[in-house]
Amino acid sequence: MGFRRRQLVTAALTANAVRPLPGFRTGIPAFFAGWLSGELAPHLLAATAADSLAHLTRARGGRRDPLGLALAGLSTAGLGFLIAQSRRSQEIAEGALSEALGHDYQDVLDAPPTPADLAVPWRSLVNPFRNTAADVVVERDIAYNDHGKRGFLDVYRPAAGAEGAPVLLQVHGGGWTIGNKDQQGLPLMRHLAAKGWVCVAINYRLAPRDAFPAHIVDVKQAIAWIRRHIAAYGGDPTYLAITGGSAGGHLCSLAALTADDPTWQPGFEDADTSVQCAVPHYGVYDFAGASGLRSAELMRDRFLAPRVLKRSFRDDPAEFEAASPLLRITPSAPDFFVLHGSHDSLVDVRQARQFVERLKETSEQSVVYAELPGAQHAFDVFPSIRSAHIVRAIDRYLHWHWNTWRAGLDHEAELSEESQNPA
Repeated sequence: MGFRRRQLVTAALTANAVRPLPGFRTGIPAFFAGWLSGELAPHLLAATAADSLAHLTRARGGRRDPLGLALAGLSTAGLGFLIAQSRRSQEIAEGALSEALGHDYQDVLDAPPTPADLAVPWRSLVNPFRNTAADVVVERDIAYNDHGKRGFLDVYRPAAGAEGAPVLLQVHGGGWTIGNKDQQGLPLMRHLAAKGWVCVAINYRLAPRDAFPAHIVDVKQAIAWIRRHIAAYGGDPTYLAITGGSAGGHLCSLAALTADDPTWQPGFEDADTSVQCAVPHYGVYDFAGASGLRSAELMRDRFLAPRVLKRSFRDDPAEFEAASPLLRITPSAPDFFVLHGSHDSLVDVRQARQFVERLKETSEQSVVYAELPGAQHAFDVFPSIRSAHIVRAIDRYLHWHWNTWRAGLDHEAELSEESQNPA
């Protein structure tokens, strides 16, 4: 492929990342092209500069390609814009935390973030697909139910050991039909485990072989397993946060909003399946089309009905409504930190906006919402400028939540002691 064609491809990828192709049918190709180009913008910029320099060096007798160089210039400008957008994620996320939790929320943290904590970790982003941590131990393929490898989980814990550590459950995405526990959430889990948390990543049964609600039943079984067994791995069984992206964002939200629902706890109806907080990323919140969004209706009728629930909305609307986190919000909903990209080609960002609006109207707990400018679906799968900022923002949120929750328990214990021993 010649220089001009390479630059034409780069310019097209950059343009789609800046403004993704609209429409339901173009959603998947627009996502893949925009996701990789956006999160790897520094690498693509370096490649464009190197290719242009090589072209200028090789050009003899004025045989430079002005159109190819012009395309490279346009790509450079677009990629610089994307990098600037990614760097704004730190400001957006921190602003969302301060607005929802109070500007003094950092006082609750073990230590306020340093300038280094808020800066872009450029060195670690050189190879974004190298995702290891020497101070984290992973115990793999532990069975939490009897569904074979789809009922396996992995435990990430500090190599130095842990006792009474807060616990995070990671639920992978993949459209309820594909995906594996060791493919998503890795930057966040390794980061938190290195700081003393115990993290659990699960598989669950997949459609179309196993139709919904098999997925949410498995997530609840995993929660019940954590309550029973996580102490043996150093975790605190009384404190559990849950997170996930895309289908995992749907499942973690639905699990958080339907604690102890016996309908989805067959054979373990009495198990505690509550969570203390939820951090869904680019989740699907509307299975029923209740949002009124055309994109949600198309997803329901063309994908969810034939592939995931394996029934039509017309014949069984109640099942779609029950599976919609948007319609399951109650005053007892736990704390939420919702994240979504403004340029998500797979899940309309307006689903997240409506979900957050109803949470704020109904829930008695805190609701944080960070809408990330220019972000596509799956922005956190591998280390990037944006995901580095978001991982550390979630770190601050979860440590705020963990410390606040413990302080609440201490306060309740003091009140109980005072009531038993009046002056």
